[in-house]
Amino acid sequence: MIERTPVLNAVTYFIMCLGLLVILGPFWMIFAASTQSLAQVNAVPFNFTPGADFLHNLQEAWHRANLGPALLNSLITSLLVMTGKIVLAALSAFAIVYFRSPLRHVFFWMVFLTLMLPLEVRVIPTYNIAADVFEPVRWLIQTLTGIELSLQWNLLNSYSGLVLPLIATATGTFLYRQFYMTLPDELAEAAKMDGARPLRFFIDILLPLSRTNMLALATIMFVYAWNQYLWPKLMTTEVDYQTAMVAMRTLVPSVNSLPEWNISMAGALIIMAPPLIVVAVLQRWFIRGLVSAEK
Repeated sequence: MIERTPVLNAVTYFIMCLGLLVILGPFWMIFAASTQSLAQVNAVPFNFTPGADFLHNLQEAWHRANLGPALLNSLITSLLVMTGKIVLAALSAFAIVYFRSPLRHVFFWMVFLTLMLPLEVRVIPTYNIAADVFEPVRWLIQTLTGIELSLQWNLLNSYSGLVLPLIATATGTFLYRQFYMTLPDELAEAAKMDGARPLRFFIDILLPLSRTNMLALATIMFVYAWNQYLWPKLMTTEVDYQTAMVAMRTLVPSVNSLPEWNISMAGALIIMAPPLIVVAVLQRWFIRGLVSAEK
């Protein structure tokens, strides 16, 4: 046990305050820049005092980037990705823990190894499949039977293309597996003796018990999906399906344009607001789901 002394307490609080400044410093800079005029935001050195153009900058950012539809697309995509990841992770961990297959550990480690393959590494083959989902099926059927099929399914410029390639989650599967392994085996045996089938046991018993894990995973995955830029940029060539992160690109000043960083920072504030609200609302369950001893 660490001894509490006035000196150690002072050092601890100093380190905490220093870390708080490091974390909040960029946020305050964004806020201050979003309230300033064009001349103020480009002044050297930068003035961290808020200005008087906050509402004007917010309106300009909203209209220039067409943030209304973009935020709606981001919200729909993030909610669908979050839901898909939770459902898929819960089901896959349930199968790994409670179905006594001799290969279940092999399947788990195959899923876990996908953590080493981020989206940026597999983006080209994933994009090829999304552009023509039935291409592997056509190739397989043609190779085996010699029959050529004309089936096509293009996921570009659609919510399914934005969501489906992102819903697989090794992190969520690992978190659910670790939680399921803390539950006593007698729980599954008692449910089986009462006549509960596997799906009934999963829905009526495991899901209510894993509520804190579910909310913790929902927080992580919502923020993850909201912050996606590369995949929505590749999948959307039409403005109607652009997400907020892609729309933010239109607010970044180009080489030959005015350096209106005040408008860019105002747009950044609007875009970062939804995930901040989600984290603020769910932070209690997020912390409890990851570190609580009540699991």
